[in-house]
Amino acid sequence: MEDVKLLGTKESIFTQRIMWALKLKGICYEFIEQDFSSRSSPLLVKLNPVYNKVPVIVHDGNSLAESLVILEYIEETWPLINPLFPVDPFERASGRFWARFVDGKFYEAAKRAFFSSGETKAEGVESVVEGLHLLEGQIIGKKFFGGEKIGYLDIIIGWIAYWFQYIEEIGEFKAMDSTKYPCLHAWINNFIQLPIIQQSLPTPDVVKAVFRGFKDAAALAGAN
Repeated sequence: MEDVKLLGTKESIFTQRIMWALKLKGICYEFIEQDFSSRSSPLLVKLNPVYNKVPVIVHDGNSLAESLVILEYIEETWPLINPLFPVDPFERASGRFWARFVDGKFYEAAKRAFFSSGETKAEGVESVVEGLHLLEGQIIGKKFFGGEKIGYLDIIIGWIAYWFQYIEEIGEFKAMDSTKYPCLHAWINNFIQLPIIQQSLPTPDVVKAVFRGFKDAAALAGAN
């Protein structure tokens, strides 16, 4: 029996990553729901005093924050149970590279397309399109980024399979095109249809409400 706790919110793409990894590993855990709109939870501040944000995993009394760090910890702690990383060192390093690309350049481009307007928005959309083209190149000839089953990189990119459509809708832009990215589109369908993924996804109404909240908060901040 493992003493594992996960602090997070089901709406968070970063929390979902950890939920998916723990479920794939068959690790039982206690989920401690946090208020999505607040970072002031005393427990969260205590366990993640640097950033005060989710997700945070607590294993045998030790806490870790940041989803990429947590995922590597999960793999290294339970390496023999449904491994998430490939065996080949180059493929492992390549997975880490693309994970950082998605969480860095691509994520920032999506935020720019979502929050901005005018020329800045257009530049953001263009960067998102370039990112999708690069990801399309990585999935050609494969069912999942991890091969025949989902792995580390699928978990990292998984938010694009579900959340991205609502980012486009609420952000009022369009970048994903199934005709331009057929392999990526097929991966999305394969990924979303997995029961272990479907079981934890928030409803569309909940996701759209969260993104509308982000837009309203940004508009209010810009007006002040």
